[in-house]
Parts: sequence; C-alpha cells; structure tokens
Amino acid sequence: MEEEQKKQILKTYFGYDTFRPGQEEIIDQILSGRDVLAVMPTGAGKSLCYQIPALLMPGTAVIVSPLISLMMDQVKALNEAGVHAAYINSSLTESQTARALELAKAGRYKLIYVAPERLETPRFLDFACHAHLSMITVDEAHCISQWGQDFRPSYVRISSFIRQLPVRPVVSAFTATATEKVREDILSSLGLVRPYETVTGFDRPNLYFEVQKGGSKKERIRRYLAEHSSQSGIVYCATRKGVDELYLYLENAGFSVSRYHAGMSPEARKASQEDFIYDRGRVIIATNAFGMGIDKSNVRFVLHYNMPQSMEHYYQEAGRAGRDGEPAECILFYSPQDTMIGRLLLESKEVDQDYTEEERRMIREQDMERLRKMEGYCTTTGCLRSYILRYFGEQAEDGCGSCGNCLAEMEQMDALEAAADVVRCVRDCGQRFGQSMIAGTLLGENTARIRDRGMDKSPSYGKQSKLGKARMQDVIRAMVERGYLRQTKDKYMLLKLTERSEELLEEGAESFIISYKKEEKAEEGKGKSRKAGASGRWPAQAADLTESQQELFEEMRKLRMRLAGKRKIPPYMVASDKTLRDLCVRMPRTREELLDVNGMGEKKVKQYGEAFLELILTKGV
Repeated sequence: MEEEQKKQILKTYFGYDTFRPGQEEIIDQILSGRDVLAVMPTGAGKSLCYQIPALLMPGTAVIVSPLISLMMDQVKALNEAGVHAAYINSSLTESQTARALELAKAGRYKLIYVAPERLETPRFLDFACHAHLSMITVDEAHCISQWGQDFRPSYVRISSFIRQLPVRPVVSAFTATATEKVREDILSSLGLVRPYETVTGFDRPNLYFEVQKGGSKKERIRRYLAEHSSQSGIVYCATRKGVDELYLYLENAGFSVSRYHAGMSPEARKASQEDFIYDRGRVIIATNAFGMGIDKSNVRFVLHYNMPQSMEHYYQEAGRAGRDGEPAECILFYSPQDTMIGRLLLESKEVDQDYTEEERRMIREQDMERLRKMEGYCTTTGCLRSYILRYFGEQAEDGCGSCGNCLAEMEQMDALEAAADVVRCVRDCGQRFGQSMIAGTLLGENTARIRDRGMDKSPSYGKQSKLGKARMQDVIRAMVERGYLRQTKDKYMLLKLTERSEELLEEGAESFIISYKKEEKAEEGKGKSRKAGASGRWPAQAADLTESQQELFEEMRKLRMRLAGKRKIPPYMVASDKTLRDLCVRMPRTREELLDVNGMGEKKVKQYGEAFLELILTKGV
C-alpha cells in the first residue's frame, strides 16, 4: 500500500512517473523510522526525499533551512503543487508567526520551514513541544561543520533543540557537497541514531564543464552572452567591485542584465532576484551571496568570471545550471590573478573568536588547501569531470570525453631540463620562496621583487628565459602534482623539495612530459572558442527538436510566462524547460495524455492543461 502511495504522491503533486537514483531508498529509510544522512548533488532531487515522507507520515515535518529565499521558494512551490506548507523566519511579523504556528499546531501544514535561529525561541519551542512532529530535516547540513565551506554557528544549536523535544522524531540531514570530514561532523553534531548514510554520486551528466584561460574575460563573456541571448544564466564574480564593473561593461554593450551583491540595498537585491526568477531578466551578475536559495530549474549556463575559493563553492554554484536535467554549460574563466584574489579574501576572512588559536590555524590551513585544490582544477590538463568526482571521494574514469579538456586538442613537450632547473633553483634559494618567485627567476624577469631578494644573482637566473611564463607555471604545477615538489600549507605556499626531487637531476633521468591546450597559444583577446557548445557535444536549449518543434517550444515559453504572470509565480513553477520540451515531442491532445508528460501532475494539468492543449492544437504540427 505504501509503495502505491509513494508513486501516487510523486505523480499527483510533483508530476514524475519514476524516482531518480537514490531517492526511493532514502524515502523508504525515513518511513521506516530511521535517521538519514544523504549527500546528493544539486539538481538530484533532495527535496522530494523529505517532502514525500512528510506527506505520508502523520504530523508535521520541520525543515531547518539556512536562507529565507530558499524556504520561501520551496514553500511557494509546494503550495502551488497543492501541498500545505509554511515558513517561520525574520520576514514575518510577530502576529504572522503566531498565526502560522497556530495553524501548524492545528494540523494545517504537513511541512513547516524554519530558520535555525528561530528553533529555540520560546514561541517556536512551545509549538514544537506540543505539536505532533513527524520529522526534523536539516537542509544544507554542511553548514553545521566548521570544516564545511558555509559554516553557521546557529546550526550547531539544532541538536540542543532536538534534545528538548518530549519525543524525538526521525532526523534527516541533506547536503549537496560534503567531504568525508564534513560528513563525520554532521553525524556527530546532530547525534544521528543508527543513520542510513548514502552518497548518491556527485556526477551531473547533463553539465558541460570547461576552463578558459587567456584573452579578455569581459570580451569572452560578452561573446558568450551574445551567442546565448535567449537563455537564462548566472555570471559569478569574486568581489562586489567585479560585479559592478562587469555589469556596467555588459550594460554599455547593450545587454539587459541585473546584478546582486551584499553592498546593494535589500530592496535593490530583491528586485534583481525577482527579475531573474520571474524571467524578466535572463542574466544576473552576482557574488556568491546569490543563489543558495534559488530553485530556478531553467538556468542554462553558469559562468565564473573568477575562480571560487573552493571546489565545494564551485560545484554548488555551477550546479545551479541544468536543474531540470537538460543540457547546461558551466564555464570558468581563469587567470593566475584569481589565485591571488582568493588568498587575499581568505586572509581577510574573520574566524570565530570562540575557537582556540590552534583551531583557527587549522581552519586557515584547510581554507588554503581548498584554494590549492581549486587552482588545480583550473590548471589541470586532465578530465575536469574526473577531477571534481575524485575531489569528493568518488571513483572516476580518467576521461569523460565530454568536458572542455577531453574535447580540446592537446600538445605535449618534454620539460625534463626545465624541471631539473626548478629543482636547482629551489635548492639554491634555500626553499624560501613560492611558485611566482621561482618561475620569475628562471625566466629572468627584471622585477624589484626579484632584485630585492637577490634572485637575479642566482645561478638559475634566466636559465629558462625562452620557455615562457605559462609553460614555466605548467612545469612547476606538474612537479607538485607528481610529487617532485610540495607546497607548504600556509598562506605563503612555499615550494619545498621532496624525496623524489633528486630523480630529475640524475643522469639518464626519464622524460618529464607535460600537456597543454593548443588554444592557449591564441593571440590575446582572440582565443579560439571551445570545441563544444551550441554546435558541438552540448546542444543549445532544445536543439534536438525539429524546426517546427523548436518554434512550438518558443511559443510554449511565451505561454508559460503569461500563465506565471497571472498567478504571480516564477515561470519555472508552471513548467520546467524539460516539461515544455516533452510537450513538444509528445504533442498530447487530451488531459489524459497530458498526465504522461514529464513534470505534469494532476494539479498542474488542472491549472494549466487547457492552455497548453489549446496552444498545441492551434500551433502544433
């Protein structure tokens, strides 16, 4: 019976015929009364894993969520689907909060979303102690770990809240990005009992990953937006200043874009966010302050103007593309200056004073290690998808065949002589400098920094002046990756010799082959476009449709916009791009046939079915 109920709820409220990998197992464990820790990548359908049990279990589920926009978005989507849900956060007045809790206590809501700061307030604690709670779900659970990329002290107090409840309900925790250390922290901090643990896999097969180097970043992004003018996307910058400069550049170039960062007024941020969510503006330029609470399914690209500070941040931000399962692109525009910006931001980052000096030191080292791993992603010539999966502890093949590096033409060179000179230079200077100083010395750069430290007098000075800066950096990075050098874990990242270093100096040493992309030789500002994209492995939106279907798809998007406008909801809540595409392929003619379309549940068919059928009958072929 429960099996049938799960499937019925999945179809009726959410419009899906089958579960995604891992979802049903998690749901079954929660329904059996077992605690759960689930790590699922953005777009894998985490929300359904606690929403469906909440609808099947007696009582009300409490969902702890870190951002107001995140809970408001989910509550709006649930109510639109016919599920009674509410939220409790600082956006409500005291009387609104009291009314919501009164209705929740009376059994009106199956799910109530709450900010962690509100859990132990007298009013909410009183509600929780007297209501029938079916489950406590902790969303974005990595926020509970000091080793996580988004640590929030308020999350630590969740376990105290649970201990104060007269009856402990099932506790479930969900996150998109968590290393093994962070997972251990979540288990310990929440006190999960005999938990079912699952990592459903971090791979997002519908996402195309690429790192572009060289040339003008602004010009590259301008060209990209011009080629994808009908699509919705996010461009992330590391700083507020970067957001403002890129925003003005693109606006002056004739693009209709919006911006978002913490330096703007709350009203301006809200207006920008709503323009993006409601498809009034297709592109938003933002810092990482934007996006955590955005469930917009039709984001077709995420561009990074700068390198993020960690792989966790990058994968979370890039993962906001293609949440509907349709092809989407994630492109990072990298320059070595990004690493310097990242270090400066980390150095200025405030670490909670409640920590001991030793704990603060460990946190800073952890941050720097994350930055190094992120730089490794940007500079590797290997498979980008494999790099991501291995970072999160997942086994991966050496090549996916569909990322920017796998599709690029590569050149190789034997860099044994240059690598040997690096070893000599590091040894001669007493292992006192980092990559920039060693590379500059070998290239014979005439800078004040090199002269002040006497490196222009080094026997190694100018030994590799013909190699070029990019190749010199490639050599040093490859030496670190292969264990011929190591970098210290402090902010200075000094190069140190290892047990293997001398191997490169021995007579008859084997070749030291490095690879690099051919396109990196392109003239400044005229870098070749990637091998994938609108005309390659990763098609533009709905590119697999016939010409007539593509025309219908565009009409569907316009209809979706009108329907959303009437109900004052975001267009993706009416239907995802995947649903519109399925409509164009299936061409349903009846309400019964509409129910077979991906994402069309009974509630949506009742609300929008007639409008979609009328469009298909009048415009369809």
